[in-house]
Amino acid sequence: MMRALVITAPGINCDRELAEAFEGVGARTDSVLLETLRREPSRIDQYQLIGLPGGFSYGDDIAAGRIMAALMRREVYPALREAIARGVPMICPCNGFQIAVQAGLLPGPHQGEGWPVQPADSTIALAQNEKARFFDGWTRIEVPSNTRCVWTAGLDCSGDDALLPSAHGEGRFVTSQAVLDRLDANGQIALRYSSDDNFNGSMGAVAGICDSTGLIFGLMPHPERSLHWMQHPWWTRVDPRVRSAREPLGRRMFQAALNHVRGACVGN
Repeated sequence: MMRALVITAPGINCDRELAEAFEGVGARTDSVLLETLRREPSRIDQYQLIGLPGGFSYGDDIAAGRIMAALMRREVYPALREAIARGVPMICPCNGFQIAVQAGLLPGPHQGEGWPVQPADSTIALAQNEKARFFDGWTRIEVPSNTRCVWTAGLDCSGDDALLPSAHGEGRFVTSQAVLDRLDANGQIALRYSSDDNFNGSMGAVAGICDSTGLIFGLMPHPERSLHWMQHPWWTRVDPRVRSAREPLGRRMFQAALNHVRGACVGN
């Protein structure tokens, strides 16, 4: 059985949903405190999937995700770098995305370059929403056809199930035009808000990106809150044939990552 690691810390409040998502597709899941991993970073070697959940890590004091990211950069980054090198998919929703960016995990090194020994400063940021208000609601999303992200590549996001819930006040994707163009050309844009539903004003309507390997997936929406059709905002009006034919979008993302790991194991 595949094993999944959910990294938790004070203030994290979406760890149970993330654990349910991994377990729902057949992975045995352990939730481990960051402080434990700082003392024993080698524990990460036991896992084939990793999740960095959302919430308000360490109360988002100073800035969203800043404290947890700083702690990860010191002792845990090398073990995570090695996990990516051996092909472990990692998902980072909401506060997890903010942490991954500031920890130097996203957008990661350029294609063809190895991971640096020390985390590099990120070239992107997740700033305050354009309207300076916390947003909580379901939004329409799109998957770029050229994405290399193992969590989203090839996902059918048409119809009523092309929705994911978001809940954040600092999720506006900001970078330089040159970096945005490079990410797009390299297939690192993993998820976009629909053109008429870019509620936080993200550059390029970017809702999520991946690193150049396609393994690390950071996004502001919460796929772990889209595991069952009854969570959908108008699930009773969704065509029953659609509900019976496929799982909700969030669950399909986790299934895609698990399938990738299984395929890699078979290939080896």
